[in-house]
Amino acid sequence: MLNFIRGNKVAAGILAIIRIYIGYAWLTAGIGKLTGGTFDASGFLQGAIASAGGDHPAVQGWWATFLETVALPNADLFSFMVMWGEILVGIALILGIFTNFAALMGLTMNFAFLFSGTVSTNAQMVLLTVFLVVAGFNAGRYGLDRWVMPFLKAHMPIRKHREKVAVA
Repeated sequence: MLNFIRGNKVAAGILAIIRIYIGYAWLTAGIGKLTGGTFDASGFLQGAIASAGGDHPAVQGWWATFLETVALPNADLFSFMVMWGEILVGIALILGIFTNFAALMGLTMNFAFLFSGTVSTNAQMVLLTVFLVVAGFNAGRYGLDRWVMPFLKAHMPIRKHREKVAVA
């Protein structure tokens, strides 16, 4: 199964559809925040912190502590990072450029939303994004990664340094 998802061209086509779908979801969410007036995550953060109490908390205490001591005091920064993170991850996934990094950042945002007590489509997006991450290069085969990754691999200074060290 792993060989199929990581190397098969049919799988690459299916992964491209999944990648574009997830990218569109991220992009529209980010653009909605950008164009919907001033996006402020502080209300969401306060709601997540409040969900950490009671008999059946939706948010774990350690995460609520992080939100209360780090995220809430820096709500403007977190609002900016969420809005632009959604837009950039969406664009990268749609175009298939830096696909694995974009998918990993999408997973990070989805898990942050899930940890904060939000379900919505986040769990579905996590499941689909895991396929992109596991697929590696094949997830971006039918995208800009097809040209960008070989170019970067051939022109990376770190790679050339490693080759010189290995020869010596």
